Amino acid sequence: MAIEVVELHHHGIRIGNTQKDAEKAREFYAGVLGLDTDPARPDIASIPGFWMYVGEGKNTTQIHLMGAKGKSPMARSKKEDPTLPHVALAVKDIQAARQELDKRGIWYWGIQGLVGQNSDQVFVRDPFDNIIELHQVGTCTCNKVALKPARKRTASAKRTAAKQRTTAKKRTTAKKSAASRK
Repeated sequence: MAIEVVELHHHGIRIGNTQKDAEKAREFYAGVLGLDTDPARPDIASIPGFWMYVGEGKNTTQIHLMGAKGKSPMARSKKEDPTLPHVALAVKDIQAARQELDKRGIWYWGIQGLVGQNSDQVFVRDPFDNIIELHQVGTCTCNKVALKPARKRTASAKRTAAKQRTTAKKRTTAKKSAASRK
């Protein structure tokens, strides 16, 4: 049975390995791209960096900026390095994910406690050598929206959304009219 992925959690990318490099990266991602910093990022010894929210509000998908060059201090080997560029997916059950990988004979490696007391990360490579991280949903600052039932919108919120759609439609129609008169 396939692993139950419940959300795209983050994309991990490398930045320079100094605090100055980390700040330069933060200035770009926050200042240029307008992303907010996740203040819950733990202090990871010897890996400066930031977690940046992508999207509106908190608990959204993130970009993890990880300060590392070459083999990081957290690496077990050249292939087993949590700072290598990767995509992270939150799974419903990390133990079931491990069992599925074992059943299929897919090599993986894991690390526990790196980003929090309950963190349990499994790293696997796809057939094209891309690194995919799997971790238990809810053990970090995941986009927990995937686990919550949809909230019912109030009548006021529905009216506001309808009004915004109507206004946007009017603007689009006006732009098309103006363009056709040119």
